[in-house]
Amino acid sequence: MKELMDLYWIFFRMGAFTFGGGYAMLPIMQEEIVNKRQWATDTEIIDYYALGQVVPGIIAINTATLIGHRRRGNWGGLFSTLGMISPSIIIITIIAAFFHRFQEYQVVQQAFGGIRVVVVALIAHAVIKMWKQSVKNKVGFVLFLISFLVIILSNISPIVVIIASALAGLVLLQNKEGVAPK
Repeated sequence: MKELMDLYWIFFRMGAFTFGGGYAMLPIMQEEIVNKRQWATDTEIIDYYALGQVVPGIIAINTATLIGHRRRGNWGGLFSTLGMISPSIIIITIIAAFFHRFQEYQVVQQAFGGIRVVVVALIAHAVIKMWKQSVKNKVGFVLFLISFLVIILSNISPIVVIIASALAGLVLLQNKEGVAPK
């Protein structure tokens, strides 16, 4: 039971101090799960994020569920998920009760402006770390470039691009160093 509660509180803290969604949480999760606790490697965290993005739902919650499940099975997944969503439920309930009274204040708008800037920095940091872990050769770079261009220049669903990239990865990257399954 102690490890289940540890999972809850670890993900509660992450959920409480992460603004901007799943990608903004990646550096915090890497520090806590990879560096501090060694529950996963950088590559595994990226894999969890990829899985968390492919399935319906919120990336941060999906990723927390995967990590919790890996640690303690179904109960670990549940406790991690509850830990991740609890701060949002508490905070949004409080904000909903009072926000309409304060949203027009300049100090509130400036605070949110500052938060948005930090979120962009966190996302940029996450992108750089993900890049280093994922794009390891010319084939990977070409796959990245094609996927990126298709996503920004077409109306093709990102899900289709993810599935196509997974298939391309199976075919093109199967013999490349650092990409083969463990």
